[in-house]
Amino acid sequence: MANTYSWLISQLECYPQHENETDVVFTVHWRRQATDGTHNADIYASQSIEFNPADTFTPYAQLTQAEVEGWLEAAMGADRITEMDSVLDNQIADQINPPIIRPKLPWLQ
Repeated sequence: MANTYSWLISQLECYPQHENETDVVFTVHWRRQATDGTHNADIYASQSIEFNPADTFTPYAQLTQAEVEGWLEAAMGADRITEMDSVLDNQIADQINPPIIRPKLPWLQ
């Protein structure tokens, strides 16, 4: 089964007032998660978001997760997301086939 990926947005940091707008997001705290249905992996970080006064402004109360995910993907770029997904794939592969094990000491079994 192929891994599936998702975003979890945990927090948004805002300027109270910026460029004549209220509650302007400048940082997104996020997790990128992957699962194969049994094993799970994630990465946690934050991403700066640039405010462009030429873009249509969405008031904070009207933001959707999909819109914020779009900001993340635009700010990071496809290559970085592909790299993160590869790291997540490796985390899951290591859970399935651990590269290091720590068996009980033979004299304690």
